[in-house]
Amino acid sequence: PFLERLERGPILADGGMGTMIYARGVTYERCYDELNLTDPDLVQSIHRDYIRAGAELIETNTFGANRYKLAAYGLEDRVRDVNFRAVKIAREAREECGEAVFLAGAMGPLGEALTPLGTLAVEDARAAFREQADALLEAGADLFVLETFGDLSELQEAVRAVREACDLPIVAQVSLTEDGRMLTGEGPADVARVLAGHRVEVIGVNCGVGPQSTLDAIREMAIPLFAKLSAMPNAGAPSRREGRYVYFSTPEYFAEYARRFVDAGVALLGGCCGTTPQHIAAMR
Repeated sequence: PFLERLERGPILADGGMGTMIYARGVTYERCYDELNLTDPDLVQSIHRDYIRAGAELIETNTFGANRYKLAAYGLEDRVRDVNFRAVKIAREAREECGEAVFLAGAMGPLGEALTPLGTLAVEDARAAFREQADALLEAGADLFVLETFGDLSELQEAVRAVREACDLPIVAQVSLTEDGRMLTGEGPADVARVLAGHRVEVIGVNCGVGPQSTLDAIREMAIPLFAKLSAMPNAGAPSRREGRYVYFSTPEYFAEYARRFVDAGVALLGGCCGTTPQHIAAMR
């Protein structure tokens, strides 16, 4: 159903989850993924706000819900609980709003560098991704969004893990530096070619320094390939003001770029850090 819907026209996704959690008074020192267990009402309220703003796809609050990132909070043995509950929270939000939105299981980097850049074995990385994917799948995710990857090798292991678990659609997104390349050196066209080789259904860019740089990268990705394109940029680069992080790209600015992204062939668009339901409503 997701891929069929994508063929009919662009899909609008939600915006930043961490941004909204932070805005509601939860400090960065907390484990945001654990809130699925300790404060599900807060997480569900954010999902509802995005659905009511017009998002047709919402991502689970599981960006860092893998065993390596959860280990920093002593939660490495609760991977299934955190991810399973996240999907249930999103499903409950969808049911309460009564809207036909897609639920995407969100997966981010492990927080440990793979060999040869680091010490994490490729097999262990794939096993960690598979563990998270299995939990999201078991709870009923409609598709997977793999996002904010700076290491193309790590992203490929995440893709392989999801493919081993199921045949649901994959949205694979990389995060680029200010010079428009991944931390491991690959440019947008390189990323598109590699991910197309894995038959990833949607390929794109998220996070980064703002809509314009994301649009530039997307245009480079639009080489002949079967995959659709996605764009979920940050609301510009953050600035620290009076002890809080502030993003300055307005909803109106994102509305303007929503049109530009669609004109560039983007099929799935939304927002990342700094974006809010107001940004999504403007894009809608």
